[in-house]
Amino acid sequence: MNRHFLKFSTYATIGAMSEPVFASAAIAAYLLLTVLFAFRLITRGRGLSKSRLLILAYVAIILHAYTLYLRLFSGDSLDISFFTVFSLIAWVIALMLISFAWHDPIENLAIGVLPIAALSVLLRVINDQINPLAHNLSFVLEIHIITSLIAYSLLSIAALQAILLYIQDVQLHNKHAAGFISSLPPLETMEKLLFRMIGTGFVVLCVSLVSGFFYIEDLISQHKTVLSIGAWILFAVLLIGRWRFGWRGRIAIRWTLAGFAFLLLAYFGSKFVLEIILHRS
Repeated sequence: MNRHFLKFSTYATIGAMSEPVFASAAIAAYLLLTVLFAFRLITRGRGLSKSRLLILAYVAIILHAYTLYLRLFSGDSLDISFFTVFSLIAWVIALMLISFAWHDPIENLAIGVLPIAALSVLLRVINDQINPLAHNLSFVLEIHIITSLIAYSLLSIAALQAILLYIQDVQLHNKHAAGFISSLPPLETMEKLLFRMIGTGFVVLCVSLVSGFFYIEDLISQHKTVLSIGAWILFAVLLIGRWRFGWRGRIAIRWTLAGFAFLLLAYFGSKFVLEIILHRS
């Protein structure tokens, strides 16, 4: 038997055996961190410091990354099945959130993001469905995939920020901000953070769409592309409205959530229907 084949088979076997161990560790770390972030929020800063929690969050993210590595690169092709893509996007969102939290006061969003990341790891491990994609991708296609993931992740965080901003706005208008909302930064700061995320995500989404033009043969017939272009238009209108007319508050929140809804359908809608409901790749 070929020596290289034996070596590859050994690595694949070790990977298959170690995946549940690292996945369990990642899930436990995510859930523990959720409790620690929530405790720090409820007690208004008690418990572990923000910097220590963020460092520990990177440990969970690294464990998650290794489980993804075992899935994505353990064979002759990349696995792009629904649950693997869901786990990958949840990982990117968690990574970007924790990275931004070092200089922006958004660490409390981890209470919502980390449990989703834990769920994505669990669903990936218990589901054996695969959808292979060849390793030898073109450079443009690699750029498209990477920028798509980054854009979706940034705009997902922006959507969470918009929901918090809405709740904060309602409570402030009713003059009874309390609990979680009372610990958030001022409304003006929250809005600035929201538009910073949307602006960055919009630029990356532009790169994703432009790179997609180079390899998608029938662009308009692709539902994912049409929905992504729809999201791009909504975010473009929102940014122009902010620049020209000073849009803010609930107008900005509605446009943000509408744009994110288009992206959500683009990235997961058709894939969920085909793979999970119709059992087609």
